Amino acid sequence: MRLKVRFGNRSTKMRKRQVVLRREEPPRSSSTNSSLTSRSVRYAECQKNHAAGVGGYAVDGCREFMASGEEGTTAALTCAACGCHRNFHRREVETEVACDCSSPPPFNGA
Repeated sequence: MRLKVRFGNRSTKMRKRQVVLRREEPPRSSSTNSSLTSRSVRYAECQKNHAAGVGGYAVDGCREFMASGEEGTTAALTCAACGCHRNFHRREVETEVACDCSSPPPFNGA
């Protein structure tokens, strides 16, 4: 759907935007089982294309994100090695689930 808006002698076309949010549901827990989930996030190599302006492809070779400043500051989002924002680095999420089961797992005899 396109809307046409007039401002004096100029006309501007505006597009309608749809935003989709993803919600993660917490894991279901029963009274007999309890689990602990821990996540760690690591930012790997930089994927910023420095030659995009001229139609090419070139990355700088930065291997891993290193924060420029203390956690909670804006400098913490800038890489000390390449100077790029943290979002240009590949994000790796490691999830570890520890389960403390009070009952033995079901036996599936085949």
